[in-house]
Amino acid sequence: MALKELQDIKNRYGIVGNCDALNRALDVALQVAPTDLSVLIIGESGVGKEIVPRMIHEASPRKRGRYFAINCGSIPEGTIDSELFGHEKGAYTGAIGDSDGYFGVANGGTLFLDEVGELPLATQARLLRVLETGEYIRVGGQEIRKTNVRIVAATNVNMRKAISEGRFREDLYYRLNHINIQMPPLRDRGEDIVLLFRLFALQMAEKYHLPSLQLTENAKQVLMKYKWPGNIRQLKSVTEQIAILCPKREIDVDDLLQFIPMNEESTQLATIAPQNKGSRSYENEREMLFKILYEMRGNVADLRREITSLRKQIDEAATAAPMTMHSYPVVGHEYPAQRAMGRDFDDFAQEISEPENLNLNDLGKVMLQKALEKNGGNRKKTAQDLGISDRTLYRRLKEFGLQ
Repeated sequence: MALKELQDIKNRYGIVGNCDALNRALDVALQVAPTDLSVLIIGESGVGKEIVPRMIHEASPRKRGRYFAINCGSIPEGTIDSELFGHEKGAYTGAIGDSDGYFGVANGGTLFLDEVGELPLATQARLLRVLETGEYIRVGGQEIRKTNVRIVAATNVNMRKAISEGRFREDLYYRLNHINIQMPPLRDRGEDIVLLFRLFALQMAEKYHLPSLQLTENAKQVLMKYKWPGNIRQLKSVTEQIAILCPKREIDVDDLLQFIPMNEESTQLATIAPQNKGSRSYENEREMLFKILYEMRGNVADLRREITSLRKQIDEAATAAPMTMHSYPVVGHEYPAQRAMGRDFDDFAQEISEPENLNLNDLGKVMLQKALEKNGGNRKKTAQDLGISDRTLYRRLKEFGLQ
């Protein structure tokens, strides 16, 4: 696009700035305007995304049709389907008449769906059908209706993350994202920040008959280095505060610092280390961690099998032992097996089953000794009887000093 034509567009829509990223976004918008392709505008909150859809509409063959801007995040979930697709009389409490909805009244025109990432999943399914077939059904109705509406959507949500978390339909994302327009954040626009400050200061001076504001060179540098998390919206608010509250008309750094937070988090930009030869990769550490976790899972599985086997053997021993009144006093006395273990086995087994306490010393050493004696010291048979692996048996023997 020629510079003169681009400047004419900026003047028409009150767009201030000359950074390359902004010029590129405007150029793409004007190139796609004559088509009917869906457009998705991506950018942080407050960067001025709402200007682009109107530019596209007014530069398109639909410019004589109706244009509606809908903030999807501000409409309650229970009524958004009715707002977009209309409803039949009596479809729900308060539906006292028929409604065509935005898709009905905007037929032949353009709908700007701001904050499209906030749409409920059910509404996303309805929207996908309209985009693919041009058909929709009113809430509470059965008649299939036709509409010819162009969709321009905008979002400040990380759409890839929303898709991975199941909050946004992937098929709808690709249907909306025929053409992608990226609006740059204010912190990346360099000297445009100073130009915007001058514009907002001039507007305040004209509106309230105030003397004009001037920035010192150091104050300009502070403005351009600040992070501006609220983007253009925040810059406008700060400028208006300075115009009203600051008695001085030449604004220096000290004056500026009274109106913008200058702590480290808000002023320093996030930096990304270059992926060069000297940059560090954490792939090896991640792989090592996965291996450790895999081995731990195997150890826990072996331990559970060992606990089950030990419980079974003790239950069998208790059943086979002779039971007399002398061997088993009634109340307040312990069974012989309980005295050997020093505690009730059920409580003990429950304790060692907990992941935070896997110590078998109270019971395992005695049982291993008995199993080894039974099998004449044959480790392989002992491991089979206990239902554990050879590796686990060798580890237990070493731990209990039974080598």
